[in-house]
Order: sequence, then structure tokens, then C-alpha cells
Amino acid sequence: MVSQQLSTRCEPNTGNYTAMPQTPSKELADALSAVAANRDKHAFAYLFAYFSPKIKRFGIKQFNSEAQAMELVQDTLTSVWRKAHLYNNDKGAATTWVYTVMRNASFDMLRKMKSNKEDNISEDIWPLVEQHDNADHEFSDHLENQQIKNYLDKLPQAQRDVVKGVYFQDMSQEQLADQLNIPIGTVKSRLRLALQKLRNEMGDRND
Repeated sequence: MVSQQLSTRCEPNTGNYTAMPQTPSKELADALSAVAANRDKHAFAYLFAYFSPKIKRFGIKQFNSEAQAMELVQDTLTSVWRKAHLYNNDKGAATTWVYTVMRNASFDMLRKMKSNKEDNISEDIWPLVEQHDNADHEFSDHLENQQIKNYLDKLPQAQRDVVKGVYFQDMSQEQLADQLNIPIGTVKSRLRLALQKLRNEMGDRND
């Protein structure tokens, strides 16, 4: 049905226009106004037909991935549908406004990709750090576990929850990440910091 809409003349409530003049400034502005005022699906189909290939080309150049380029198309045009009421024809062309929405969506995707990359790096690094720490400080002994309990209240709540889950509830770090709704890299980081604090505290008390 959408493909039929894209191949035929679109007639939203605010005006008539066809797909696709080279630079259809008035038609695009009218389409945005129709989406904003009436949630006009024909007008949105017109905007989709005009902008989606351009956004896709930008996304492929930006991300070097067709899948991520298509995600950018979806994110951008979803925002156009939701935020069309923010467009002001007196302040600029429709193309300028849509491409600003596209760039913002692109920045959001890049931030997510950077965050996911950092989480993956944490997963790679923390096990090595913990393995090194465990060679010098073994916490599986019952007596030391009891000592940990005695000092748990000195930890921040977030670190305390992780230590309790790992050492006293026999939970894996993956299970904790799911239960606390945080990345596993964050679990590893909190556990590492908590154990260091506990070692320092217990060392001070034992001196």
C-alpha cells in the first residue's frame, strides 16, 4: 500500500504536489504542515519517498553499513512524523529542518555505538584485572567472607549489591547484570572497586 502511495500523486489537505521535482521546496513544506496538522499519511509517504534515499546515502557514508543506514532512515523519519509540529516554514526550508533531525539522529546513534564499545572493552579488561587481583587476594575462604560481611556497610549501595550477589547469593556476573539492569562491564567495575575498598579497610584494621 505504501509503495502505491509513493508512485501516485499525493494530495494532503493543505495542498497538491507530485513526486518528485528536483527541489520541491513548497511541496515538502506543505507535506510537513499536513503531517503536523492532520497526521496526513499521504503527505508523510511523500516525505518518505523524497528523503529516505538521501538519508540512506548519508548513513552509508557515515557508518559504512547499510543496516545502520536503514536504522538512521527509520529513526530520522520517525522523528519527522512525531515532531513535524516543530517545523516553522518562516525560519527555514523543510530540507534544512529534516536534515537537522537526521544529523541529531546520527549523533545519537554514534553515542550509542561508543557506549556499547566501551561496555565491550570493559568486559575484556576487567576479567584480566580481577584474575590478577585474585592471585594475591583470595576471597573464597569462609573466614574472609565473614570479614567482608563485617565491612559491607562501608561500601556505597551500588557496590554493596554487587558484592552480596557474587559472594553471598552465588549469582554470576551475568545474572547480576540482568537483575540490576546494568551492563556487565558495570558489574565488573563495581565489583573491582568494592573489593579494593574492602581490602584497604580490612588491611587497615589488621595492621
